[in-house]
Amino acid sequence: MLTLKGEHIYLRALEPEDLNFIHDIENDESIWEISSTITPYSKFLIKQYLDNAHKDIYEVKQLRLVICDYDNVVLGLIDIFDFDAKNNRAGVGVLIKDNSNRQRGYAKEALSLLIAYSTTHLGLHQLYCNISEDNVASLKLFEGQGFYKIGLKKDWNYVNGSYKNEYLLQRIKN
Repeated sequence: MLTLKGEHIYLRALEPEDLNFIHDIENDESIWEISSTITPYSKFLIKQYLDNAHKDIYEVKQLRLVICDYDNVVLGLIDIFDFDAKNNRAGVGVLIKDNSNRQRGYAKEALSLLIAYSTTHLGLHQLYCNISEDNVASLKLFEGQGFYKIGLKKDWNYVNGSYKNEYLLQRIKN
């Protein structure tokens, strides 16, 4: 039985009514660093993206799910990207939009649900993520879910006039 439901949150597919939420996230310069974005997105482009969100992960190589609480409040997003069926691996990213909802266990629960889904339903052997060296909260989150630092990419991202190091973390199925 497919379950993307946790104790406090559930994960669901993108819906057309997520347009404004996605638009706000994609155009929030404070999080461009983690999404490697440098330009704003129009609602037109995001609508096109949502129109194609139903496509299969095997075709588009990614899956974006919405993190919601049981009052149906949209809290954030969790993504599988660079899906590689041949090598049974993919990247993972998670974002809780509002600071007031961070550090409350929502990302941890979403990541746990996604890990279970990735191994059980997608048959993935390995998940990985890229996290800035100074993003202590994200490093703690992913390490707490069985991801290990396997390398440090020096001067990897250019942010606000200086270079930042980025860790590569992996979680390999036992």
